Amino acid sequence: MTEDLQTGIIRISDDVVATIAGLAALETPGIAAMSGGISEGLAKRISGKNVQKGVSVEVGQLEAAIDLRIIVQYGIPIHEVCRVLQDNVREAVENMTGLNVVEVNVKVEGVVFKDDELDELNRVK
Repeated sequence: MTEDLQTGIIRISDDVVATIAGLAALETPGIAAMSGGISEGLAKRISGKNVQKGVSVEVGQLEAAIDLRIIVQYGIPIHEVCRVLQDNVREAVENMTGLNVVEVNVKVEGVVFKDDELDELNRVK
């Protein structure tokens, strides 16, 4: 996003939008982790220093589109978790950046049955 003001220009980088979206995703109940993608083989949980894993963004002058790759917890209706996730990410990005989020696409790449299984995946990487 770039905004021209009388006092200068404001630019918000794609990385900032991706970080906001990643943090909002992790705060959503039912999301176990973000996925690094099929090419990386295993799901990897986002740590504080790598909050953009599993997030792709396209940021224009006034709008943004966001793609998320996630791992959900077993036993929670996936479609409900994804709807809440889309709302949380849209709200966080719009409130913090002023951009209009035109779409939040979610790809569910896995399901974990319990936290121990997620910890096991993190140890293997």
